[in-house]
Amino acid sequence: MKNWITLLSEFKTKQQPVALVTVTKCLGSTPCVVGSRMIITNDNVVHGTIGGGKLEFLAIDEAINALRENKIIESSYTLGPEFEQCCGGKVEFIIEPMNQSPELFLFGAGHIGHEIAKILVDTPFEVYLIDSRHDWFKNSTLDESITLCQVNIDDFKTFRDLVRWGNNCYVLVLTHDHSIDFEIIAMALQNETRFLGLIGSKTKRVRFNNMLIKEMNIEAGMRDVVCPIGLEIGGNTPKEIAISVAAQLLQEHYTSKA
Repeated sequence: MKNWITLLSEFKTKQQPVALVTVTKCLGSTPCVVGSRMIITNDNVVHGTIGGGKLEFLAIDEAINALRENKIIESSYTLGPEFEQCCGGKVEFIIEPMNQSPELFLFGAGHIGHEIAKILVDTPFEVYLIDSRHDWFKNSTLDESITLCQVNIDDFKTFRDLVRWGNNCYVLVLTHDHSIDFEIIAMALQNETRFLGLIGSKTKRVRFNNMLIKEMNIEAGMRDVVCPIGLEIGGNTPKEIAISVAAQLLQEHYTSKA
């Protein structure tokens, strides 16, 4: 295998998710040594080896699961007859998913949206701040790590195509218009997300729930939408609300990796 640090750097540049398998302990007779490594891509391409055979096939399967769940996995196997090997040794390894930072697509760059984006700087989240109002970001002073997205309100395909849907996708909806909020929620419910949140009251939740069921034929309604958003820590200024929402997102992220 090409130097694994160089290879990981290349995958990071391409933003391609990979899992790094590292052998951490070998006891007795084993087909590998401590420090043996293997890299598995999200499309199941394997670089390197930890000794071949059934052990390696199992490690590849676990690596794909680690990528799917975006969590570190530790495994231990004794190499007996079930592995079609007679060495009888024991191998332990760790699998680390990489290049899968959580992505937050934040619809609505008002006071609270700006504050959430600022608070999440220097956290694991990659933040995309999205707004449809003309020249809304013209004088923005937000950190350069935040991606600003000006979209056309007349074309909701633009909204949909901005988002990388999937298990690593977080969506927050807090635009200046309830009708836009509803359209984005309806769109998001038809795609995969890790977290989908909507700012608003319990009354807004009930209203949207009825509209989703009756108008959009989405039987689950608002079941999979967090509304109201934010942990109940108190305070109602934009910054205080943003702190509660950012804390909720971080809690979801770290809980999902536990």
